[in-house]
Amino acid sequence: VQLVESGGGLVQAGGSLRLSCAASERTFSRYAMGWFRQAPGKEREFVASINWSGARIYYVDSVKGRFTISRDNAKNTVDLQMNSLKPEDTAVYYCAIDRMPFSSANFQPGSWGQGTQVIVST
Repeated sequence: VQLVESGGGLVQAGGSLRLSCAASERTFSRYAMGWFRQAPGKEREFVASINWSGARIYYVDSVKGRFTISRDNAKNTVDLQMNSLKPEDTAVYYCAIDRMPFSSANFQPGSWGQGTQVIVST
């Protein structure tokens, strides 16, 4: 599976960015998708996930109310709309596909994208 992220960049605090991830997996619609991030000197952390149907969505507390994850199964894409960005959102953002299709368990990354850098300035 190939995952390619796009949409990162430099933005001022309070601004918005929309990240997109395109998947090569032809059975994309069967898998949950997730976004993770890794800030300098920190471990990679979960940000958001969406199940295969889009009916179940989870966010880390720090982004609730500011970030929105969505997917388009017809286009094999998953997006992360990020609003009201803060300097602490600065990180490399990674897209991931779940390990198993139609999983009802907690999201388990199977494959990763290469990441896209997000920098939020004060």
